[in-house]
Amino acid sequence: MRKLVLLSLVFVLALGLAACGQAGEQNDEAAPEETQEETTQEEGQEEGTVEGGKLVVGATQVPHAEILNEVVKPLLAEEGIELQVEVFSDYVLPNQFLAEGDLDANFFQHIPYLESQNEQHGYDLVVVTGVHIEPMGGYSAHYDSIEELPEGAKILHPDAVSEVGRVLKLLESHGLIKLADDVGFYGTVRDIVENPHNFEFVGMEAATVAQAYEDADLAIINTNYALQVGLTPAQDALILESPEDNPYVNVLATVKERENDPLIQKLAEALNSEEVRQFIEERYEGNVLPAF
Repeated sequence: MRKLVLLSLVFVLALGLAACGQAGEQNDEAAPEETQEETTQEEGQEEGTVEGGKLVVGATQVPHAEILNEVVKPLLAEEGIELQVEVFSDYVLPNQFLAEGDLDANFFQHIPYLESQNEQHGYDLVVVTGVHIEPMGGYSAHYDSIEELPEGAKILHPDAVSEVGRVLKLLESHGLIKLADDVGFYGTVRDIVENPHNFEFVGMEAATVAQAYEDADLAIINTNYALQVGLTPAQDALILESPEDNPYVNVLATVKERENDPLIQKLAEALNSEEVRQFIEERYEGNVLPAF
């Protein structure tokens, strides 16, 4: 019996020594790889330099994804940077995905919208650079001029907090309504103090307005969605925002901690390049205007 106990102890000790030896070998093998990885990062990632890399950017289709895919992607490829563009059909998910880390940046929105999203959802998104202006317009499938709108006309418009005020300012600038004096970017229909034609205001998601515009007397549509349904702002809009001193510049955005990231800055440089300026002017013929 004593012999069996002794043999068992010897066997256990042998197993323990073998396991320790294997662990030591594994640790010895792993150490050079870790050191090599750290050295590579230190040697190739000096502050302000870019040694290749990949960016995933969210954008709506027109004009944002077109600009990124047709102009910016080739420019970044020349510097060894891969650009992957994720196309969204709405204005909500690009900021959510960016805040959650599924995107490196997005390009689809103006500053008032970004600020309202930060406030509503607690995001910490920042503007990297402005790129272009898309003047908002009012469209009708039934009337050829704004003067033809009937009493009680139904007006469709985007219902986002930052867009309602923009819609109302556009209507006021053409003498259709009057707003209270202190209305800023985030006005609502409650801020209308004079509605002489008794217009009915119907808010809905921005992309839906463009799809449903034929069902209303007038639809106020964001230019990117107007272009997607075949409307040309410079020709088809009954009313159109002035580009002068327009605060609704579309911007490249990212999270606060990455605003100075060299890859993000390279993306910003490409979006503000002469190649992008020429593309915007030639492709969109005044319906989209460079803001740099």
